[in-house]
Amino acid sequence: MQDLGIRVLFKGKNLVRLLGGLGVTLELSAASIALSIVLGLMLGMVMTLKNPLIRLLCRIHLEIIRIVPQLVLLFLCYFGLAKAFDIQISGETAAVLVFTYWGAGEMGDLVRGALTSIPRHQIESGQALGLTKLQIYRHILIPQTLRRLIPQSINLATRMIKTTSLVMLIGVIEVLKVGQQIIDASRYDSPGAAIWIYAVIFFLYFFICWPISLLARKLEARWQN
Repeated sequence: MQDLGIRVLFKGKNLVRLLGGLGVTLELSAASIALSIVLGLMLGMVMTLKNPLIRLLCRIHLEIIRIVPQLVLLFLCYFGLAKAFDIQISGETAAVLVFTYWGAGEMGDLVRGALTSIPRHQIESGQALGLTKLQIYRHILIPQTLRRLIPQSINLATRMIKTTSLVMLIGVIEVLKVGQQIIDASRYDSPGAAIWIYAVIFFLYFFICWPISLLARKLEARWQN
């Protein structure tokens, strides 16, 4: 039977290297998601302000992240800054900056949508009861916003985890880059290794993102009842 290359997975430390690359992916994702949530919550509240200049700036930010591909933003941050301003940053730092910029914009829009979806009469009722603006946010707006926001923010987190695969193109040694290195090193000994390496990477991403997606759907179904 022809060698299909599955032995490459168990050759040397290849499997350990793949798991190590997955660790880098998860570290980048976790840092980007955490920063995106914090900044996105603040940005979302800012986006509800009536100031036309602030709303214009927020809209420009949102349009940029929706129109410009994340890969272009990565190249601009990693290569563009180095060329234009002689700023040397690591690929990991560039990735966190870009994904946080993207994630904060998306999260901010989710927060804005959740806040504006709360009926106006609830705020007016709080004001009629003598609640301060801070108390209205704490007791009325924030609890309902979180209820609407959590399923959607979990879905955003899965998108961010998957999109981190782009960082291999700026030299970050994450799971996909490690897989490519193993395939290149085994090109002559095991020409069929690619399908097995990519299959393992497929299942690594699947088993990380699938439970998160299930959690989002479960929470959404539970809170809609």
